Amino acid sequence: MSNPEDQHFKIGQTVFTKVAPTVKMLVRKYYANIYYCTFSDDPNKKELALFEREIIH
Repeated sequence: MSNPEDQHFKIGQTVFTKVAPTVKMLVRKYYANIYYCTFSDDPNKKELALFEREIIH
């Protein structure tokens, strides 16, 4: 199980991906060193599971 202190980005924080730095995303959940992010502009779109190294602030 992941430790909440290990996470760099907090739940509810706005982040961007390295491959699409103009697309705003929200961190929905952090589990097992994976961030589950939803699209800020289109919450019905399928969420992405991202590693910390794929996310920029």
